[in-house]
Amino acid sequence: MSEHPNLARMREGYEAFAKSDLAALTEQWRADIRWHEPGSTPLSGDYEGPQAVFGMFGLLMELTENSFRADPVLMCADDEHGTALVRFTAHRGDRHLDTLVAQVVRFDGDGKLAEFWNAPTDQPLMERFLA
Repeated sequence: MSEHPNLARMREGYEAFAKSDLAALTEQWRADIRWHEPGSTPLSGDYEGPQAVFGMFGLLMELTENSFRADPVLMCADDEHGTALVRFTAHRGDRHLDTLVAQVVRFDGDGKLAEFWNAPTDQPLMERFLA
């Protein structure tokens, strides 16, 4: 049995993020991608379009002294949705982050990423780390 194309796209997306390959991410995403970050951190909010998302990524890297990593642990996908359990690690001064986050994506009919939701398993930890 072969891998679902959207699962392969998710895997490629995490690899592109790890390499800071914004061109590859832009290619995978719709021009009107909607990205949702929960909570009340400096990153929280809704972002529309790759440039807005990349701005949030830049702030994330600034806040974490370029130490942030998102390593997928488990992924699944079908024609419309994908989910991933992802380990976030980072440091910020003497603070360290090591937590799991559920990520949910919605694909359009062409396999482009249309919408993304982060759902930390420990939102208070994320709030304290990013405050």
